[in-house]
Amino acid sequence: MVVLVTGASGFLGSHVLKRLAASGTLALGLGRDTARCAALEAAGHRIIRHDLTQPLDGALDPRLGRVERIIHCAALSSPFGRLRDFVAANVTATQNLVDFAIRQRVSRFVHISSPSVCFAFRDQLGLSEDVALPDPVNHYARTKREAERIVLAAPAAHPVVLRPRGIYGAGDRALLPRLIKAAKSRPLPLFRDGRAQIDLTHVDDVVDAVMVALAAPGKAEGQIFNISGGEALPVRRIADEACARAGLEARWRPMPLAPAMLAAGLMETVALMLPGRPEPPVTRYGLGLFAYGQSLDISKARCVLGWVPKISFGEGLDRTFGGAMP
Repeated sequence: MVVLVTGASGFLGSHVLKRLAASGTLALGLGRDTARCAALEAAGHRIIRHDLTQPLDGALDPRLGRVERIIHCAALSSPFGRLRDFVAANVTATQNLVDFAIRQRVSRFVHISSPSVCFAFRDQLGLSEDVALPDPVNHYARTKREAERIVLAAPAAHPVVLRPRGIYGAGDRALLPRLIKAAKSRPLPLFRDGRAQIDLTHVDDVVDAVMVALAAPGKAEGQIFNISGGEALPVRRIADEACARAGLEARWRPMPLAPAMLAAGLMETVALMLPGRPEPPVTRYGLGLFAYGQSLDISKARCVLGWVPKISFGEGLDRTFGGAMP
């Protein structure tokens, strides 16, 4: 069996690729980042460089003709950017990969989605997979929702969709590094008396869920599963403990939420008019994470997949800061 892993040069994809290789599975990584792909090849992994916004065909590399299962980790994940870029990376790329999967007659297609499709500017605790989806909060949420639709509309690919929340761990270049960078430059906003909370997921737990989904029985096909660490933690505690591990004391400033949201909206509007459309220092989505309670009900993954998280936040920080933090 050959398993194709997209986004192999990214955070989650590289961890999945390494786990497959460690288990003795013949894994083939697909990635775009030249330097990271070269590093993976130097470590002995099989890598194909390809941009999934272009169709994927077996003629690209003969090894693709042996692919039997696919794990789709590749995506453009950002709270801000141009719609066309998100459509290309998250919608067009997913459609191209699903088309390849159907032609290849794969036996399983594990799609990594995101709970961002459920995000709303209000407290939402214990969300189940069948909750009515709100209006998309940004282009990322919009295009990840469309990618889910594409995957689930292809039963011939035997799809299983995972929505992992807030992935962190050694090699993370987004969640905790962004938080620590913000804490270094300015006080963090304390909204609504610090009532915000969220559940995070250590990357090793997510990889476990991917492995389980890859081998799950047919009853899992066509279904969506929430994945998280299973503990809703105060955002203030997450920031304080992560900053402490980085040798930094987080500073907090109580702020009213409405004016901050208005200011962030104006920053986004201005950024869209600037050359290159740079991400503004603050986005409405980012403020929402500091303002509201967001957590997932993971009982479906437990009952259907037999998966449960194993790594507490404290242990996750040990593993994260014991490894490389950019």
